[in-house]
Formats: sequence, structure tokens, C-alpha cells
Amino acid sequence: MLSTGTTRNPARFASGFLSVTLSMIVSAMFITAVSARAAAAQTTASAIARNNSDSETKKAPGKADGKVDAEELVRIVTALEERIRDLEAKLAVKTSSAAPISPNLAETINEQTVQIADLKKEVSTIQEDAKKNSGFVNFFREVEVSGLVDGYYSYNFNRPDGRVNTGRAFDTQDNSFSLNLAKFTLEKQNDLANPLGFKIDLGFGPTVDIVNGPNPTGGDAIRHMLQGYVSYVAPIGSGLTLDFGKFFTPAGAEVIETKDNYNYSRSYLFGLGPYYHTGLRAKYEINNKVSVSGFLVNGWDSLIDNNQGKTYGVSVGLAPTSRLAITQTYLGGPEQQDSSKEWRHFADTVVSYAASEKLSFLANFAYGSDQYIGEPRGHWKGLAAAFRYAFNSRLAFSPRFEVFDDPDGLRTGTAQTLKGLTFTQEVALAGNLVSRFEYRRDWSDADYFSKSTGRLVRGQNTLLVGFSYFISSRGQ
Repeated sequence: MLSTGTTRNPARFASGFLSVTLSMIVSAMFITAVSARAAAAQTTASAIARNNSDSETKKAPGKADGKVDAEELVRIVTALEERIRDLEAKLAVKTSSAAPISPNLAETINEQTVQIADLKKEVSTIQEDAKKNSGFVNFFREVEVSGLVDGYYSYNFNRPDGRVNTGRAFDTQDNSFSLNLAKFTLEKQNDLANPLGFKIDLGFGPTVDIVNGPNPTGGDAIRHMLQGYVSYVAPIGSGLTLDFGKFFTPAGAEVIETKDNYNYSRSYLFGLGPYYHTGLRAKYEINNKVSVSGFLVNGWDSLIDNNQGKTYGVSVGLAPTSRLAITQTYLGGPEQQDSSKEWRHFADTVVSYAASEKLSFLANFAYGSDQYIGEPRGHWKGLAAAFRYAFNSRLAFSPRFEVFDDPDGLRTGTAQTLKGLTFTQEVALAGNLVSRFEYRRDWSDADYFSKSTGRLVRGQNTLLVGFSYFISSRGQ
């Protein structure tokens, strides 16, 4: 690489040696910096897999940092190579007329060249690791991972037999600390640009047994699945969304997840209506004010149909203004075991109105009729109304009043009219941890509520404190 057959000239030799030495010091500083950057880049590449649950709206530090480090290393290595070529050119000029340069200097330059080659290999390794992990990282960039834990303590002043609160959906246990629901969710949302999606809700706790039944068809493999469906957006107009599988009902103003309701306990309209359906759901958004959904399902709360008929449904969503939303749902089909003649009809209306950032209102009306085999047709109807006032970001108060009229006893097993009054104080403790303190009074015009010593009475009073914690890879 270097020529040694030159004439000896001490002055020129000293000048050339000083210049080369300074250049070598600069090169050594570059090598040190590059080595440090390589180590940092290797560490960052290893962190890619560990950071795969970061939210979509945030940068994925492992991948982003790894990519930047690799590019910077390439630029630094290229600059250093150019520096060495320049150094070699200067040495060639010097040695053509100056004294021969020490062999140690040439050896040092060769060592630097070897180090550059090693750095190139490290850069290549980092890039290959990034490619191997890209599929895993992309999956969690597109899929939201979330979970919640919900529990409560309830005290019933009736001290009911079996310590069971009469008529409640999920807050059924009296004088007991109870885990209501632990839920784990994977969801990939879709649109016209990315048409494929899915959602899986896995649940654990008493709520799962109430929703799916204690012995659901399919056994434990299905027991813990609250929802599970695949989704496709067909390129029709603004996009026709088709969902196939098991999904929550469109009926009602409340949902299974406590955190998304005004109150901790659910209304009679929720507890005595459908929880889920299995089949096909199609949704089309006509514009930002009107959407339409259609349903072809096995029936109410049926993973496998109990007869030869199917239940049909339609739901229309209206948003006349940014503050007002109205949803009208109809479900109709045979629900009796091994009979497709007797149809159940159900109509449900939900109206929500946001009066301000602090005050919002919610109302739900439902009407249903059904016929048991060999018996006359009966009906039921109900109304629930609530509002929520947020004093600030941590405190909110939500009262609710409801009436459920079941004159034929089709839904409650007793011919009666139920009424309920609920007062809920919400306190956001920290982050996504929310507590709710609740007093509820229920009463009926018939003996319906359990009391100690096997008696039934017409009223029930309960106190409850509940806690709900939610976490998401999207940071919500």
C-alpha cells in the first residue's frame, strides 16, 4: 500500500510524519465513536422485540432507533473510508519525494481498514435482525392489545338467602369481595385501505359464566371467549364492513365492560335483554350522520342454534348533530327449543345527548313479545334514563331511574312491574383506575326480592363499591 523506495530528507520526513500522525489521531477518534455507536445500535436492535407492544400512535423505539443507528453507521464508515483514501493519497505524495515512512504507520492503517470491515459486518447483522423482527413488530403496530380487571364489594340490606342479589346482571354477590371480570383483547381495525381485521375478547370471572352460561356448547374452549370474529371491508361505496363470528348485541344502552357505562350495576333492560349473537353482521355508513347494520344470527345468546330458524335484525344509527345520537334496533326470529313457529320480536331505542363537556344524558326504551310453545303470546317493555355530570376530570355523578313492566312474567318469571333508582359517584384514582360508589333501591308490585329465612319481599337496597382498571397498547 505504501512506497518505501524514496530518498531520505529529514525535514520533509518530519513534516510528513506530523501530518500523518494528526490524521491518524482523527481517524482513531472516528473509530472510537463508531464502535460506541455500533454497541448502542446492537442494544437497540435487541430492544425491538421487547418493545413490540408499543402503541401505534407512538414511535416504536426499538425499530426506529435501530434503523437510524444503522444508517448513521453506514455514513460514518463511508466517511472514514474516504478519509483513509485521502490519507493514502497524501502519503503517496509525501513518499515520492520524502524519506520512507515507518512500517508501523502502514500497519496501523491496515488495522483501521480491518476495523471498518468488522463494523460493516455489525451493520449488516443489525439490518438482518431488523428484517427478521419486522413481521412481529408490524403485527403489534397494527393490532391493539388491551385488558381490563373489574371487581366489587356489595352489601344487600335484605341479607338474602344464598347471598345473591335478586335481579342483578353481574353484581350478583352479597357481602363478598368479588372479581367481576378480567378481560384480554386483541383487535385489528380495518378500512378500505386495510380491509382485513378481527377481534378476540377472552374473559375470566363470573361475568363470563353469566354471559355464556355455566356449560356453554363447545366446553372450555369456547367458555372464555366473549367475542371472536373476523372482519372484511368490501370495496362497495364508502366500504361495506362484514363481520362473521360471535359479537355483542347491538341492543341496549349499556355494555359488558363496566368502565364504558354511567353506573356500575346494569339496568333491567340490559340484564333481561340479549348479550351476544353468533352469525353475520353487515354495516354500511351512508355518511357521517346515517349508518345501517344488518344481522343474520342464530338467535339470542346462542353459539349453536336451538332450532331450524334464524334471527334477523336491522339497526339504524342517526347522528343529526355532533351532540345527539339515536340508534334503533329490531331483532326477530324463533327462539324456542326445537320450534321455528313461535317468533320473538324485540325493538330497542337508545338516545344519547351531550349537553356540554360536563353534562350528558342517556335514555333506553325497549319492547318485546314472545310466545312459548302451546301458550298465548305475551309481552314486556321497559324504560331507563340517566345523566352524567362531570365535576372535573376525576369526579362524576350519575343517577339512573328505570321501569321494567313484565305483565306475563316472560323475562323475570313473575308477573310484575319493577322499578329501580341508582346513584353512582365515580372517582378516577390514577390513570385508568376508576372507582365507583353506588347506592341502589329496587322495588316491585309483587313479592320478588329474596330476604333471609326464605321470604320474598317487594324491595331491595344495596350499597356497592367497584373498581375497574384498563390498559391498552394504544395508551388510552
